[in-house]
Amino acid sequence: MKAVELLHVSKTYDKQQKVVEDINVKIEPGEFFVLVGPSGCGKSTILRMIAGLEEITDGKLRIDGAEVNHLPPSKRSISMVFQNYALYPHLSVYENIVFGLSVQKVDKKERERRCKEVSGMLGLSNYLDRKPKALSGGQRQRVALARAIVNEAPICLMDEPLSNLDAKLRSHMRSEIKRIQRQLNMTMIYVTHDQVEAMTMGDRIMVLNEGVIQQIGKPLEVYNTPANPFVAKFIGSPPMNLAEAKVDRAKRELSVGGMLRMPLTEEILGLIQDDHITLGIRPEFLKRAEPADSGCRFKVKVTHVEVLGNETVFTFDLGGTEWQAKWYGQWQIETGDIVEIAADTDQACLFELENERLIKGPSLIGHELKQEVLA
Repeated sequence: MKAVELLHVSKTYDKQQKVVEDINVKIEPGEFFVLVGPSGCGKSTILRMIAGLEEITDGKLRIDGAEVNHLPPSKRSISMVFQNYALYPHLSVYENIVFGLSVQKVDKKERERRCKEVSGMLGLSNYLDRKPKALSGGQRQRVALARAIVNEAPICLMDEPLSNLDAKLRSHMRSEIKRIQRQLNMTMIYVTHDQVEAMTMGDRIMVLNEGVIQQIGKPLEVYNTPANPFVAKFIGSPPMNLAEAKVDRAKRELSVGGMLRMPLTEEILGLIQDDHITLGIRPEFLKRAEPADSGCRFKVKVTHVEVLGNETVFTFDLGGTEWQAKWYGQWQIETGDIVEIAADTDQACLFELENERLIKGPSLIGHELKQEVLA
């Protein structure tokens, strides 16, 4: 196991186009660390800099405490799995798996031993004589994974390895990769644009946008107390509902579109500096109003409904902003229906409107969470 540390790492093309800016993070030995963000946010560039496939413009990269900025990829103790598998079509599965070992002139018996062990682990034992064209997408992905594992490198880099697979196979491969990482106790750095992969696989995740770190933390920390509205919208499915809210200090409440009115305590009012802020509430905290519910209740007109079997998600307009509610179970709701909602405002997030800083997280859990947030 080896740690990977990026110290003020930046990447600039043509001395003008900065694609990654001031990345500071330490990935612990044996950690499953996920880089997540939209396309073009710089996550693959960071992975390629760690691999030695891209030069670092500024900053330092350390592996196991030693600076490796100028080391070639072959000297960095890493293996890598690419999005497109990068298998040799004219070689068999066995030859693809041991190709790197052959280049390193590893003894034939040792190559066979390692291949047998890894292919058994990944369910490839019956396919060693086949060519890649005779395999399914999932089997090809497992061959690419086996080729990375067989080198026994302490650090494994993965660049969106599951994006070419169908949804069911992606789900299976997520658990498979996580199981293997734990079994081999390797440091894994995984790049994805899929927040579901990030949430289900990572020990910690780093959310990026336009080459800048937005937040680093454990998946549930990032989900429950997002550092800013971008993270709130990007992490979660459906994403967090966000809307500009007006603060009325006399009435000690905030309101959205004259429909939603949320009471504020003196403590929270003391944290709010402006007359307008951004209110965020996850869809699962918008429940059907019951007679006993008091506090934040409001009626909405349903504009779209999705019944997913175990849950029902519907969309409505709140003061000109599209919001969603997620109710567990199967509900007979139709487009055009008027429903009354009770918002669990204890679970609301409040953000400053201008600089987008988190003012308040969920009151029941926010104070218990420790996270690394970009200052």
